[in-house]
Amino acid sequence: MNPNGKDAPAASDSSAPPRRNSKKPKYSRFTQQELPACKPILTPGWVISTFVLVGIVFIPIGLSSLFASQRVVEIVDRYDSTCIPQHYVENALAFIQSSETNKTCTRNLIVPKHMKSPVYIYYELDNFYQNHRRYVKSREDKQLRSKKYEHVIKNCDPEATTSNGSVIVPCGLIAWSLFNDTYGFSVNSKAVEVNKKNIAWKSDRDSKFGSDVYPKNFQSKGLIGGAKLDPSKPLNEQEDLIVWMRTAALPTFRKLYGKIEVDLEVNQKVKVVIQNNYNTYSFGGKKKLVLSTTSWIGGKNDFLGIAYLTVGGLCLFLAISFIIIYLIKPRPLGDPSFLSWNRNPAGHLN
Repeated sequence: MNPNGKDAPAASDSSAPPRRNSKKPKYSRFTQQELPACKPILTPGWVISTFVLVGIVFIPIGLSSLFASQRVVEIVDRYDSTCIPQHYVENALAFIQSSETNKTCTRNLIVPKHMKSPVYIYYELDNFYQNHRRYVKSREDKQLRSKKYEHVIKNCDPEATTSNGSVIVPCGLIAWSLFNDTYGFSVNSKAVEVNKKNIAWKSDRDSKFGSDVYPKNFQSKGLIGGAKLDPSKPLNEQEDLIVWMRTAALPTFRKLYGKIEVDLEVNQKVKVVIQNNYNTYSFGGKKKLVLSTTSWIGGKNDFLGIAYLTVGGLCLFLAISFIIIYLIKPRPLGDPSFLSWNRNPAGHLN
């Protein structure tokens, strides 16, 4: 005992084991899953009502979508195989690569139903993989947007520079392979004008392609990939290029070529003069010309309506099935007699 009458600290305190850092997580209602939660009980009434509601909503949508698609008038004409002279049928690649062959082709299309303007003109390519990784990456978006990035070409090989090192604008394989078939239309020997304005997305014209960027050294190398561009027009006005640069996700795709802004009557003969320039023969591709009207769901597409009808019909079928099962063999909700320990009180497996 010390003179002040206070006990000294016990000697055993210094020999106590060091306190361990606890790994116990900090308590919170979130980590302990104690937050308020909605736990719906799926009673037969709720399940049947949900299936009936989905069926009632989806089936009318499916019918209206399917009827709208059926009202779209569409003319599809494949011309890659028919626009080759007879003596080049066995060697189509030599025909398309030669600069001396006449690539003009005339096709006559019969209008099956009245086509209300505007009639949209598409070209369709098959077996063309625009979604290939190296192809998709072969572009330079900065260069397309602004003149100050004209020399940014790091992603554009092998179409980045000419043989003497000059920069290509626009660079890359996507621009280089621009579709270059052309179509001219006439009805009753009278030429029909094709409107190529506003065929590209407005957001692409305004944001992705600059008004101060002009083509430079484009298609000037030895191997020509596709169409040439007007060097006097900025890229945001060259809408064929803008449409082409929005790459497709699937190997079969359509791209908008232009619009015919006059009605086409039933059984009218539309004469189409095609310049068959684009090489799809080297990779076994196909080319088609498509004339189509539109509806409130867009072009002709039966899949959307069929999908809605299928889901709606399946939901109604399940609802009817559950009603029959519930009426034939009803089961009280939360019946404890179905618990395993009540069905087998002895605890033995059957």
